[in-house]
Amino acid sequence: MDWEPWLRKWSAEWISTAEPGELDPAVTREEWLGFAPASEDDVAAAEARLGVRLPPSYRQFLRCTNGWRDAGGFVWRLRDTTTVGWLRDLEPFWEEPWEDFVGADDGTCFSRGLLVSLEADAGILFLDPGDVDESGEWAAYSLFSWRAEPPARFASFTALMEDLYAEFHQMRKPAGETRDGWDAEVERARVAALAGDVGLAAGVLARAEDFGRERATLLRVQILLLSREWYEAGMLLGRLLHPSFLPAGFLTDPLFTEELLPYLFDDHLRGARQGRMSVLQGAMIGERPEIMSLISENEPRFSRPGEGFTYGNPEFDEPVRRARAAHQDDPDALWAAILAALPLWRPRTPDHIAPVALLADPVLAAAITPARGRELLTTPRHP
Repeated sequence: MDWEPWLRKWSAEWISTAEPGELDPAVTREEWLGFAPASEDDVAAAEARLGVRLPPSYRQFLRCTNGWRDAGGFVWRLRDTTTVGWLRDLEPFWEEPWEDFVGADDGTCFSRGLLVSLEADAGILFLDPGDVDESGEWAAYSLFSWRAEPPARFASFTALMEDLYAEFHQMRKPAGETRDGWDAEVERARVAALAGDVGLAAGVLARAEDFGRERATLLRVQILLLSREWYEAGMLLGRLLHPSFLPAGFLTDPLFTEELLPYLFDDHLRGARQGRMSVLQGAMIGERPEIMSLISENEPRFSRPGEGFTYGNPEFDEPVRRARAAHQDDPDALWAAILAALPLWRPRTPDHIAPVALLADPVLAAAITPARGRELLTTPRHP
């Protein structure tokens, strides 16, 4: 990692999103979230005090800036060479509640950990000298008690900082080359998905989501639904409908009203039978008049499973309907007919990459196993 240009970019992006009075005057004056670099003597003194040589990426970071402000959304200050120290000495209370998640015969990452965060929102960042790779990098961890999740492990201090940078983008969405670069990657993933390269598309979209690109979520949820990864797809649909995330115009977009909404109503009916909360029920929590109106207006339309919507453009919808009528008791024949009709399918909108509406019909959904869903996704479709 070439720390200085990357951290300069991070600083400029953070400053561009800051509220009046939010920033330390020194940050505004110097356009820098960091501090003066640590000297080699400063780093050597810290290593002598700690009794270890620091891992390369963290050492290089300190030589660029001796500490850091605002790492991600929930870490306000990183330690410098005079304050970095062992977690067991500085904040020993973290180990007991979490040791079962990271236990080992030779101690835990907590008992060995080097605490690098100074101020955070009920959380810590630390490095583990007992988990070292071939290049000498120590594994890094982040842990926030309010997330109710085990510590998140990263391969190195660099990887940890990259994750915190993505978190900053997800929360503040600064303009600039990083955002524009990820938007270009999302478009590349969309084209790849339509070409059948679902593996490439899914990986790019997942990383773009880390950077808060809403379009990536809209594209990836279609892949997850047809891959029958219901839980994660439901989480993303819930996010898309959350008031803090809801993309502009989403509730009236044909991709939502004609593809995702029929599926959501079918999921709602299944949830009622299974005694679980549906995505739509979750979206109704709180004062959500737009969601209540959406449901009341469309409930008559989707009152009977598999009705009230089309499977896609007429050229695709018609042969699928014929196949359903002819093969509703023969899932194998029904699937073969769906696959044969796929070359006729066309996207409803630029962000439509797969015929998700098929899953809103229980008869068709039963014919689309996870393996068949992947087969559909890996079949090139009309751009």
